[in-house]
Amino acid sequence: MDPCFSDLKACTLDKHKPLVIVDVDEVLAQFMAGFGTFIERHGFELRVDRFALFQNIYRPGETEHLDLIAGRALFDDFFRDGGEDLLPAVGAADALADLSLQASVVILTNAPEHGRQTRARWLKTHGFDYPLVINSGPKGPSAAELAGRVEAPAVFIDDLLPQLESVAASAPNVRRFQMVADERLRPLAPSAPDRHARFDLWPDLKVALREALALDGR
Repeated sequence: MDPCFSDLKACTLDKHKPLVIVDVDEVLAQFMAGFGTFIERHGFELRVDRFALFQNIYRPGETEHLDLIAGRALFDDFFRDGGEDLLPAVGAADALADLSLQASVVILTNAPEHGRQTRARWLKTHGFDYPLVINSGPKGPSAAELAGRVEAPAVFIDDLLPQLESVAASAPNVRRFQMVADERLRPLAPSAPDRHARFDLWPDLKVALREALALDGR
């Protein structure tokens, strides 16, 4: 059975409560910083000169980035051995704790399946103990499935424009918000603010989410 299907099936929601669907990397977690530290221990370096992952990995002194197969291997190793060495995005835990008083929160992440337990432990450790859905590929269908279970407003937060577009296509009634936690990535991230509101600081994003979810004034 598809692990994502199992996660969705196990995720119970109150149909009367608004819904927050939120990504992890560069939204709740400072992924690039932690991944950069991890690969340095393995003799590589991360140069944040484009909004990409594998194309930012280099061997010291080289001008061509590491090939994608080797980059993918480092990514997989990170989720085995380094996935808990991430700092949370500033203000994220407090913001979700506040929102969760009136709304349901579901974490929708494209972490690899072999990193499930590592990811779950990290989330719980840093105050993000909410239902977890491990997704693969476009998130639109999963977001649509979740949002279809509630009779209240729903929002989706991610750093990646293709994922925001996927949700727009599959669940157009879900309000979409872009967040990029890493300051180095912010100016490099493709955005479409006319379709997906952009907030890179959690205090500002929380205000916008409360408005989108029609939460009462707290």
